[in-house]
Amino acid sequence: MKNLFTPSTWKEYELIDCGDLEKLERFGQYILRRPEPQALWKKQYSEQEWQKLTDIKFTQKGSHAGVWTKNKNIADKWKLSYPLQEKQLNFNLSLTSFKHIGIFPEQALNWEYIYAKTKLVANTPKVLNLFAYTGGASLAAKAAGADVTHVDSVKQVISWSKENMLASGLTDIRWVVEDALKFVKREVKRGNKYNGIILDPPAYGIGANGERWKLEDSINEILQDIALLLDKKHFLVLNVYSLGLSPLILENLIKTNFNQSENLELGEVFLQAKSSVKLPLGILARFCNL
Repeated sequence: MKNLFTPSTWKEYELIDCGDLEKLERFGQYILRRPEPQALWKKQYSEQEWQKLTDIKFTQKGSHAGVWTKNKNIADKWKLSYPLQEKQLNFNLSLTSFKHIGIFPEQALNWEYIYAKTKLVANTPKVLNLFAYTGGASLAAKAAGADVTHVDSVKQVISWSKENMLASGLTDIRWVVEDALKFVKREVKRGNKYNGIILDPPAYGIGANGERWKLEDSINEILQDIALLLDKKHFLVLNVYSLGLSPLILENLIKTNFNQSENLELGEVFLQAKSSVKLPLGILARFCNL
């Protein structure tokens, strides 16, 4: 097992500090203060420093939703770029009522992996991105020349992903608004195969037609079906953000469902803060046979 963290070459993003259930991050020209349930330790910077640095603060008002407070005249939307090898991925960021802004920066390590592995596949590789959100992984695969299918159950998120594709100078990603588990089962029946499959499932979720997703109840089932969709030459990326799971559980799920997982990388994803602390942001399993 290993610790895996976002490349330091990303100059437009920075985790400045975290602690006391909050995190302070710079996204381009703006510094955001948001809740972070994993940051159980004390802040390294003083409260006065946090207040001085913060441009936009999110305050929780309910179990999920909340409000943003701006310290100066700041647009609700702005752009952020990521340098992916010789390419550049461009993201449209936006302040939502659920504290998210359209990007999970710790996933940059997977964008690098997806791009590199996709490049190793001959001809035009087929890549499936499940629970795909605003499409960072889809953009990485497309930038490497893949035929990409992007699946998410939220129509508005699909529209957001399209904007990111166009902003990145890419085209022809296949968009599917559907429950991921149902889509995978239909693909198995169709006999379709993919060279790369990426999934970043939530702990809880609701599908396009009201389907209920609970990670612990459904993760083994969807992995069983995904095993039937992988081509002989393939890679798989499984990222999980759930306080109830451990890397050992992911290891057992992979080894019991996939015959070829000899190159398995397993570990904890984290972001390194400028203040020196490490913020854990999920566990990751990925392997390839290329």
